[in-house]
Amino acid sequence: MESWRGASVPELPGRGSETMITNTATGELTVAAPGPAATLYACGITPYDAAHLGHAATFLAWDLLVRAWHDTGHQVTYVQNVTDVDDPLLERADRDGEDWRALADREIDRYRADMTVLRLLPPDRLVGAVESLGLIESFAGRLADRGALYDVEGDQYFSRACDEAFGSVSRLGPVVMTDLFAERGGDPERPGKKDPLDPLVWLAARPGEPSWPARFGPGRPGWHVECAAIATEYLGTVFDVQAGGSDLIFPHHEMSASHARVALGPSAFARSYAHAGMVRLDGQKMSKSLGNLVFVSRLLADGADPMAVRLAVLAHHYREDWDWTSDGLAAATARLARWREAVRLAAARSGADPAPGLAGVPGTAADAVLAAVRERLADDLDAPGALAAVDRWADAVLAPSAGASPAGASPGGASPEAGAALIRDTVDALLGIAL
Repeated sequence: MESWRGASVPELPGRGSETMITNTATGELTVAAPGPAATLYACGITPYDAAHLGHAATFLAWDLLVRAWHDTGHQVTYVQNVTDVDDPLLERADRDGEDWRALADREIDRYRADMTVLRLLPPDRLVGAVESLGLIESFAGRLADRGALYDVEGDQYFSRACDEAFGSVSRLGPVVMTDLFAERGGDPERPGKKDPLDPLVWLAARPGEPSWPARFGPGRPGWHVECAAIATEYLGTVFDVQAGGSDLIFPHHEMSASHARVALGPSAFARSYAHAGMVRLDGQKMSKSLGNLVFVSRLLADGADPMAVRLAVLAHHYREDWDWTSDGLAAATARLARWREAVRLAAARSGADPAPGLAGVPGTAADAVLAAVRERLADDLDAPGALAAVDRWADAVLAPSAGASPAGASPGGASPEAGAALIRDTVDALLGIAL
């Protein structure tokens, strides 16, 4: 499956510090990529509707991580899946009287377009479930060969009892797990299962639904085994970060990791797990099932600057739950205008050509901003702190006294007007904002 075309990223002077993230499995800050290579698997969309602000916020978090890794000098491999066959997609297609493949293709195209205009760096591999059926079946076969699967009326289930480390990602108790499993697509009450928490690995063919031949009989894969197979196929048995929204901690990430440990060994799957908070509208989580969605494409069609949308998201730390509001977008639009005006004025006052790559000289206020943005992103992707560093520079440039040359100098002796191009490149390379 094709990814989307990414915007060029300016080269910045020097290198950033190693990025630390909060690992859900331990609750502690940890180095996101301990080696020279950095590997990321992000759970992607199920394409039965347009991308909404919840998607944008989640994928923007991983965009920050990838940008920070590049700035640190890592060789980054980023894989993202698309669950292009699943119950919600089939149900939507049936409701609308549309071919499920046509629906998926249209929404994947819209997703690519939204990610492009928001300037998210594309994954190195965007991998669909349908194109991966062979490797998913092979992975499920490993589970079967280890005695970890059993049959319930033709469907194949994974026995969580085969994994002693089950629960180590979410760190939840069985009662909470069971409630979440029922709420998030599981079937804990199905008769014939050995354990309520055992997840489906292969769904036997149903009348009127797509299916493919496999060693288990015609059918299609479950969601959790899909991601376990794709992640380990393209990133290796062990990779750095498994990422997604906080609603994926359980059951999805717990189950995928458990599948991998049983199929590939106890150390398999992600070293760390990163999870983004939920975006709410009127106090409720934004979700397709509730229908309380703010679509990226609608915001843009209504005239919102995509960079303002991006800034509105980055004003919140990726791990927090927050509410999308028109006031928040208005504040982001004003911030974007302020930054752009500050860069314009700073370039004009210093006589600098604002072409890409013209960085300020060492010791300028711009260098301090670059250092501050790097420091904030290295500390668990603190985007609000990074925005505040740029705000301080813009405030200094736009202050009434700033145009008075010596009187407008910063306390350290460096003019806030210096290094306009470095500010612009910093904001572009690390925050993805085009000024």
